[in-house]
Amino acid sequence: MPDLALVPRPTDLTADPRPGPELTTATRIGSDAASRGTETWLRAELGAATGLPLPPGDPGDAEIGLRVDPGAGLDPEGYRLDIDEAGARIVGHDPAGVFYGAQTLRQLLPPAAYRRAATAGAGSWVLPTAHVTDGPRFGWRGCMLDVARHFLPKHDVLRFIDLLAMHKLNVLHLHLTDDQGWRIEIRRYPRLTEVGAWRRETQVGFGRPTVFDGRPHGGFYTQDDIREIVAYAADRHITVVPEIDIPGHSQAAIAAYPELGEGEPVEVGREWGVTEGVLNVTDATLDFYRHVFDEVLDLFPSRYICVGGDECPKGPWKASASAQRRIAEEGLADEEELQSWFIRRFDAYLTERGRRLLGWDEILEGGLAPGATVASWRGTEGGIAAARAGHDVVMCPTRTSYLDYRQSDAPTEPIPVGTVLTLADVYTAEPVPSELAATPDAGRVLGAQANVWTENMDSPRTVDFMAFPRLAAFAEVVWSAPDRDYAGFLPRLRTHLARLDAAGVEYRPLQGPRPWQQRPGVPGWAHTH
Repeated sequence: MPDLALVPRPTDLTADPRPGPELTTATRIGSDAASRGTETWLRAELGAATGLPLPPGDPGDAEIGLRVDPGAGLDPEGYRLDIDEAGARIVGHDPAGVFYGAQTLRQLLPPAAYRRAATAGAGSWVLPTAHVTDGPRFGWRGCMLDVARHFLPKHDVLRFIDLLAMHKLNVLHLHLTDDQGWRIEIRRYPRLTEVGAWRRETQVGFGRPTVFDGRPHGGFYTQDDIREIVAYAADRHITVVPEIDIPGHSQAAIAAYPELGEGEPVEVGREWGVTEGVLNVTDATLDFYRHVFDEVLDLFPSRYICVGGDECPKGPWKASASAQRRIAEEGLADEEELQSWFIRRFDAYLTERGRRLLGWDEILEGGLAPGATVASWRGTEGGIAAARAGHDVVMCPTRTSYLDYRQSDAPTEPIPVGTVLTLADVYTAEPVPSELAATPDAGRVLGAQANVWTENMDSPRTVDFMAFPRLAAFAEVVWSAPDRDYAGFLPRLRTHLARLDAAGVEYRPLQGPRPWQQRPGVPGWAHTH
């Protein structure tokens, strides 16, 4: 039987040595109305790589046929792919299932199927004879991309979306604002991007004293850019979840509009870590952010809207007369409850508009807003507590999900951060904590996401290096059945790396960084536990 090396591993796969159909100038792609988007995508991708026209045909007799059939006995997002000498047929429970079946079809072709133009050395385009029945384990298969710390141009965000789709991931959590930059145009408040999208220099590494690069850094997405990103992702069955961080991690906004903050005016953050830039709790600031979210909701149809809520400094509130007055007026116990009060205002705002609030697990402190979904990052404890309290959870603990963490103990790893998070660590992680397994609360775990924090990723090349191939391993964690085998994954991954090569992904080689992927002399903040 041929080694088909699919990533992520499908639920059920059978194949035999007989070659299947060859793509030729006569090959047609046909689809029903519900699968038309996948037909368009598949023709564009395979047509570019093969140089073949792949004209449309009737889905019943075209060599590649695509259709949706909710009665086919498949789960949501599931598909069945049958390939024999006559051609390939993909049936999906829904349009997303058809799309994932087409992604699998592409993997069954030579790696050159991921190139943008036909190449002389690609050889013939023969599919194997195979039968695949497949569907995802989790409904939330996500990746958080931080474009606030280092801006990623729109072209590279679209490329990243393609890479998520290639791995059957379906959520892009876009971290759009932080202390070091505001990345989304808000027309009512133009200074958010005129001022907040730019910092005068950037911290390099984590040495003491702090070293800066002396170079301005910035950028933002116009509202039309955002609409394009959202539509491009939707065509690939990816939901873009925006994050506007409140009430902490707000220094860039406060730099643009000082009346939002506590204390003296500040500049857009140049350093990493937790700053004292916290929003005040006046009615005017609440109204400001409601207006911001009005525009955000108009751009993002996602059911979930992330408000951050993490690492909120309480010192400025302790020293603030207006914050202390608010605590007294609302009958709150302390600044922890004040943060919860602040978050609850936006939980109510989002609920009224048919949306759901998503926040990092600090929103548990001081009492959890009734409609909130928790992203559990400080270990699994927050997720366990939220699930037991009846709230939905997305698991993303640092020890298994933070792709900014160093990939080995070797001195060649660039700017080593955090604990070691190897490919094997990512692959063997289990999203459902043992404390919830085999309990009704396990159903509260919507899924998991990997987080790409970009303090030390100053270009798309470094994002590639830190994200891949660990993100390919993560994709199998959230798609495939939990009985995973790392020894069996590695040979499939080695084949998959040829696909990443063809797609132009500058991943970290399994044996370690290439010379130009290193950053000698730039210290990190690595720890060992």
